[in-house]
Formats: sequence, structure tokens, C-alpha cells
Amino acid sequence: MKKNNQKGNPWALLPLAVFLVMYLVTSIVIGDFYKMPVSVAFLAATIVAVAMNKKVSINKKVEVFCKGAGNSNIILMCIIFILAGGFAQVARDMGAVDATVNLGLSILPGNILIAGVFIIGCFISLSIGTSVGTIVALAPMAVGIAEKTGIPMGLALGAVVSGAMFGDNLSMISDTTIAASRTQGCEMRDKFKMNFIIVVPAAIITAIIFTSMNIGNTLALEGSYDYSIIKVFTYLVVLIAALIGINVMIVLVGGTLFAGIVGIFTNAFDIWGFVQAIGKGIMGMSEIIIISLLIGGMVEVIKYNGGIDFILDFITSNIRSKKGAELGIAILVGLVDICTANNTIAIVMAGPIAKDIGDKYEIDPRRAASLLDTFSCFCQGVIPYGAQLLVAASVAGISSFEIMKFLYYPYLMGICALIAIALGIPNIKKASLKVLNVNN
Repeated sequence: MKKNNQKGNPWALLPLAVFLVMYLVTSIVIGDFYKMPVSVAFLAATIVAVAMNKKVSINKKVEVFCKGAGNSNIILMCIIFILAGGFAQVARDMGAVDATVNLGLSILPGNILIAGVFIIGCFISLSIGTSVGTIVALAPMAVGIAEKTGIPMGLALGAVVSGAMFGDNLSMISDTTIAASRTQGCEMRDKFKMNFIIVVPAAIITAIIFTSMNIGNTLALEGSYDYSIIKVFTYLVVLIAALIGINVMIVLVGGTLFAGIVGIFTNAFDIWGFVQAIGKGIMGMSEIIIISLLIGGMVEVIKYNGGIDFILDFITSNIRSKKGAELGIAILVGLVDICTANNTIAIVMAGPIAKDIGDKYEIDPRRAASLLDTFSCFCQGVIPYGAQLLVAASVAGISSFEIMKFLYYPYLMGICALIAIALGIPNIKKASLKVLNVNN
């Protein structure tokens, strides 16, 4: 398809402005970031995108939109979203989340309770791939710990949110990992390895901080916590299989079947309950799938009209090196996340632009994907109007700002990522980059 003659056209970005006004500005004015559905705001922006550029026929613009929405990376991403939703819901209904939480509570001594909550949050979020789901599961437990031990409520919930953002950033079945990997054209396990090296120091330092803040607390939680090892093992199977390089779709299908068998065997549900859980999980991913399709098509139209060229010129005008390009990607996805309050959407929107920047400055796709995911999760984890902090705060009936000062992991994750850019960590051999490009 031949591209429109317009190059570097700022007016082509009008659909993005429409989205920001409808979603961000409206949400700020009414004081509720969940009143305006994100999908509706993107639909309106998409309509504006297709309506622009009267020199091109409507049929042509619809064709361009469909090309973007039907991009192989977008479609594959949607399929993985479907499979991930099915697995997560089956595992949840089967009792894997509760079993993992209870296992952690049953073995945690009082003097490392908060650090233990953080570690449990890391494991659960790494396993189920959703920060909000992790917070929903762990926040009530954290509130109970705070009430029984006298630990500040904000501190307990800060540990939960910190652990949740760890897995949101790293999990093999996280929306952000899927989106970042697919938009940059790299394998998810390779992105994981790159990402892990960058953020693990932040996780270790966070655990040390939480431990030091709880030293001297000898109170233990009362009561018994029942758990089933086989249910916890469900997450371990998926995590290990993904890490050793098995195709993610095979991992998710296999994990769903394994979780279903365990659920039926333990009488958590029958065969129809298993099927209904899959359906519920798939439907739970419907909004992000619809948004991904709308964004894919809208970005393609914006690109056709010269908007992407304008953004690239604007961002790259002050870039003089590869490090500058990496920082540009970080700033780009961070700003989009702050505007949309959704890190997956931010990655889907910024991903194509980041890919162009990466190609121009020869940034390894694994590194670009890692930067996209890390900085989007950093911003998402600290904005007071993000779903993560709002959910955690609502459980305890406190303000998001009471939690923000205890979000050690998101802050340290951002710092470690900036250090990684400045020092070029980890060092990637050119040979490995060539192999990766051939494989993709």
C-alpha cells in the first residue's frame, strides 16, 4: 500500500488529542477515572482518525484501519490475551490464589511479615500475570495483618502493590509482557531475561527495606491457613514451562487443562464449572482485546497521515545517541501511561513508535521491549489514579496517597531502569542481536 504524501503532519495526531480530552481531561474534571470507559474514548478517537484527510476516500481509510487492526502482531497478541484470561480464571476458581496466599501466611514469622507479603505478591503476580488481580487477592490479607499487628495500613498495602507490580512487569502471561514483546518482535522469554537483570536489584533492595521496617515485631497471625500444594504447583508448572522456552500458547493451553484437572479432582468445580471458568476468563479480556484492535487500526491511520513521522521527528530531534533513544522510549511510554492510566494500553500505543526508534538507533528488540514494560509499570505503579492504587486503597478505606510513600519497588524499578540506560546494562553482544533478528 502506498503511503500518503503527507510527512511529519502534526494534525494527524488529532485523534490522540480527542482521546486525551475525552478520557483524561473528563476524568480529572469529574474526579472519577472509571466513569468514562477507555474503549468508548478510543472508539471516538478512531472515528475522528478515519474521518480526517478528505483527500483520501473513506474506503481507502477503512482499508488502512483494517490493515492496522489485522496486523499479525495485534491478532497474535489478542489470541494470547484470550488464552491467558482463560488460564487465570480457571486457576482462580480452582483455588490456586487462595492456596498460595495461605501457604505464605502459614510459614511467615512475625518479624518478616511485610517482606513476606511483598514476596508472596511477587510470586502470585508473576504466576497470574495481573497486578490488579494480585492486589484483589492480597489486599484483604494485608489489611488483616495491619489491624492485628499495628503496622501502618499504608505500609502493608504498599508491600502488596509493590509485589503486584513486580509480576505485572515480568510475568510471562502479563498483558504488558505480551504487548511489549509482540510490538518489538522478540520472544517473551528473552524479554524476561533482559528485564529480570534490570529489576531484580530493585526487588532485593525492596525486600531488605520491608524487612528492616518490621524488625522487632514478634506478633504472629492467629488461626490456621489451609492450602493445597498441588494447587500452588499449578502456577509453578506454567512459570517453569514458560521459562524453559515452550511456546506461550502451548504453555497457556496446557496450564489451563492442568488447572482444570486439579480443580475437578479437588472438587473445586465440575466439568461444566471448568468450561464456564474458561468462558468467564475469556470475556474478562474482551475490553483489552477490543482496545488493542482499535488502537492498532487507529495508529495505522495516524501513521498513514504522517502523524507517526511527526512524533518520530519530534522525539529524535534531540537524540544524539543510542542511550538518548532508549531514554526517549522510556519517556514516551511513561507519558502515555500517565495520560491513559493503563500500562498495557500505553505499550500498545507507544510500541510501534518505539519499534521505529529502535530500528533507527539499532536498539536490541529485547531491550526496547524491556524498557517499554519497565517504565510503563513504573508509572502505572505510582500514579494515585491508577487501578492498582485505587483498588488497594478502596479495600482499606484510605487514600491512595497514604500508600504512595511506601511504594519502594516501583520507585526503585524506575531508578534501576535509568541506571541500566546510563551504564548500558546488561551488555548485549552484537552476535546475539543478529541471531535474534534472523529468528524474528
